[in-house]
Amino acid sequence: MDLWQLQIFCKVVDLKSFSRAGRAVHLSQPTVSSHIKDLEDHFDCRLIDRLSKEALPTQAGRLLYRYAKRMITLRDEADSAMAEFMGQVKGSLNLGGSTIPGAFVLPAIIGAFTARFPEVDVNLTIADTHQIIEAILCGDLEMGVVGAVSNNKSILQTHLVEDELCLVVTTDHRWSEKKRVTTKQLFTEPFIIREPGSGTLKSIQTSFSEAGLNFNALNVVARIGSTEAIRQGIKNRMGVSILSAIAVSDDVAAGKLKTLAIDGLNLKRAFYLTQHRQRSISPLCQAFIEFINNQISTKKA
Repeated sequence: MDLWQLQIFCKVVDLKSFSRAGRAVHLSQPTVSSHIKDLEDHFDCRLIDRLSKEALPTQAGRLLYRYAKRMITLRDEADSAMAEFMGQVKGSLNLGGSTIPGAFVLPAIIGAFTARFPEVDVNLTIADTHQIIEAILCGDLEMGVVGAVSNNKSILQTHLVEDELCLVVTTDHRWSEKKRVTTKQLFTEPFIIREPGSGTLKSIQTSFSEAGLNFNALNVVARIGSTEAIRQGIKNRMGVSILSAIAVSDDVAAGKLKTLAIDGLNLKRAFYLTQHRQRSISPLCQAFIEFINNQISTKKA
């Protein structure tokens, strides 16, 4: 057993396929199968169930996967620490972003970071806030940027940048000529919301609660798992929604959507740099945190 075999094994589990894992690590499918067979011989048990359409870990495979991910992360940390000792910034960094920061904030910062440090490989996972925090807690991600505060005592969060939510309608909606609507008017419209676990949804629910409004009284017609899908739902007149101004800025500029304020609702929120409180971060992750803070500070200035 070696780290290379464990890395291949993790790719098979992540991608649920021997062939996709092979393409990801630039090996043929038979070679990937051979490495997995060597691991199974080493542990004397089956690690992957080869089903008709998917390759899924057995119970033993799920156990090994957790340890393998930790070993690979530790290897990457060692590479990063040695590179830092030699005055270099290089290595692999696993980051996460909830829907809005992951799609609209982090890509530009990662692009600038990798342009400055071309020997860095950044893997960005985009999911809802709950999933990103869970991935940080179990060690799959070193850090993330999310749009809601976590109550978990093992999570450390620092304020990164402000965001503002707004009501979003089509340009031919009867409210499109308005600049703002009342909270009472909200309850008369078909409404689209994000799925449970979304930082956007949590922020909206908090705003309603602080204003003394019953969020559950909204006429919810759909719960959708991505901001992009909600944008399409609004454009197709499924209903209205409250979204990040950042997320709809292109559609607003193109004249496809309109944003409105809502009287009596504080829809400002923040994005938070999020990491595990007890885990030591790698030198590479520390370099990225310093870089992202400098980028945000420069923009504010």
